[in-house]
Amino acid sequence: QEVVDFERLGEHAAAFRGHDVGFCCLGTTRAKAGVDGFVRVDRDYVAQAAELARAGGCKHFVLQSSQGANHNSRFLYLRVKGEVENLVQAVGFDRCTIFRPAVLLCKRQESRPMEWLSQQFLGLIARVFPTAYSVPVETVARAMVASVLQPGEGKVEVLENGAIHKLGKA
Repeated sequence: QEVVDFERLGEHAAAFRGHDVGFCCLGTTRAKAGVDGFVRVDRDYVAQAAELARAGGCKHFVLQSSQGANHNSRFLYLRVKGEVENLVQAVGFDRCTIFRPAVLLCKRQESRPMEWLSQQFLGLIARVFPTAYSVPVETVARAMVASVLQPGEGKVEVLENGAIHKLGKA
């Protein structure tokens, strides 16, 4: 594990060398970082990390994106997620797996009251419709690892929430 300065990510190219697989779950919120900070973290840092990983020999890149990601979206969050998906695919990995989870169910250290409230509600909904609107982060993590251990379905594979649930239980 290496700590890097994302504002000087190019200076840390050595940290990205010699890895066959790269996992990226980097992200922030607009509330925490502002619009410019959100774009910088969720798109620019991720794209630069993917480029460094590919240059360092990475063959398979696994990206956590978001349900509804679309570079043409009018919503900033979904547009940026769609843009970064395109940028990562353009890097030219032998294999790229993009995860599009719905609302992530997790415990956070920081207080996010609205997110907590929605997680409580979605937790109840998940009992009836377990794969529709949410996914536990542990399930996403298991699915990401499983995606690396099994053959892919093409050069680029996009896994939506239902597929993440299925793969995360495998």
